[in-house]
This record gives sequence, structure tokens and C-alpha cells, in this order.
Amino acid sequence: MNQPTKETYRILFMTLIIMVAAMARLIPHSWNFTPLGGIALFGAAYFKRKYFAFLIPFVALWLSDLVLNNTVYAQYYSGFYWGGHPGTWLGFTAVILLGMLMLRSITAGSVLAAAVTGSVSFFLVSNFMVWLGSPVYPETFSGLLAAYMAGLPFFWKTLAGFLLYSGVLFGGYEIAKVRFPFLATDLAN
Repeated sequence: MNQPTKETYRILFMTLIIMVAAMARLIPHSWNFTPLGGIALFGAAYFKRKYFAFLIPFVALWLSDLVLNNTVYAQYYSGFYWGGHPGTWLGFTAVILLGMLMLRSITAGSVLAAAVTGSVSFFLVSNFMVWLGSPVYPETFSGLLAAYMAGLPFFWKTLAGFLLYSGVLFGGYEIAKVRFPFLATDLAN
């Protein structure tokens, strides 16, 4: 039987961090102040195998969606709801891709820039999807602007969530690398 490698332990450790962070969505919080942005950027930055950068954060998102949609938001669904929200998932994908581009070198400045840019990207994509699929907004440029204006109060909490959780995830991982030497190998691109 083969012994697990250091890379296997790193992957398991990063997966645990992401899953714990995703469960923070279950703690009462302000609208849009969630760990999703930090999770997407963290996975994009640290997973050597890029399919893990999508797979692990998406599994965490889906599992936390399952719990939220079938407990907190159960009144909005008839029966057990297995799905997620396309705007959230598409925005999440955009943030992962952005993280892969912006976090090739992991520094405090690059994480800050990715968190700010990622929150703007998530806002633009998710609110575009709201406009596209909602009968509330006409499918005109004015309707699109109205959807963005309606989402603007939520953007500031999205930005705050991206900044806080990115700081906690990246900072926590850097501290953990000092305590656990097997994490110290740079896994970024």
C-alpha cells in the first residue's frame, strides 16, 4: 500500500479549510457577507491541479447551498431542492478564473487586488443573471442598469466578505505553513 504524499496532505488540508469556511455561510450574517469569494480565490491560488481549484470550492458551495436552501430558504421551494443559483455559480466561476490569473504570485497586494476585482466581477455577473432571468426588469439597457442599481447596496457587503474571508483564508494558510512544514511547498501556478 502506498503512503500518502505531502501533496495529498496539502490537498486534504486545503479541502478542510475550504469546507470549514463554506460552513460559515450557515452562521447568521448580513446579506452577501459570505466566504464564497475568499474560497474561490484561495482554491484558485493554492491548488496545483487546477481541476481541484474548481471541484473543491464548487463542492463546498453546493453542500452549503443544499443546507441553506433546504433549511433557511425551504419556504421558497417545494420539496427538497438539489440545485443552486445560476448567477451565483457563474459569478463563482468568474472569480476562480480571475484568481488563477491574478494570484500566480501570492502576496498581500495581489490577494487584496484579486479580492476587490473578484467582488466587482461577481457583482457584475450575478446581477446580470438576475436581470436576464427576472420578470421584474425589462430586457433593455435601462432594465440592466436598474438591476445593477438595485444590487448596489449588496455590493458593499460582498466586497467586505471578499476582503475579510480572503484575509482569513490566505493569512491563516500562511500561518499554518509555519506550523506545518508539509504545507510550505508553493502550490501556486
